[in-house]
Amino acid sequence: MVVLSHRIVVSERAPTMYRIILILGLLVVLYFLFRRAFRGFKGQGEPDLVPPGKNHMVQDPVCKVFVPRGTAITEDIGGQTYYFCSQSCAHKFQEQLAG
Repeated sequence: MVVLSHRIVVSERAPTMYRIILILGLLVVLYFLFRRAFRGFKGQGEPDLVPPGKNHMVQDPVCKVFVPRGTAITEDIGGQTYYFCSQSCAHKFQEQLAG
């Protein structure tokens, strides 16, 4: 502690309350970063647990619309089955793969 005059007293250390708030803020940010990272890893490499059925919804890779598997247009391309909402989306997808 340094005494500058008989009335002014200056402390040499920073207030601990600000340090605590800063540390808590950093811990919250780290928590959300780790949570986001682990959510991304959780979905990778796991098989689809929903058994495929006619009413199972599948997403069109072109227009991102969900359609029932039973009514979707199917195309086998490169050993993988793709599902489309229409013939035009299936054609656009094949054009994208070719070009």
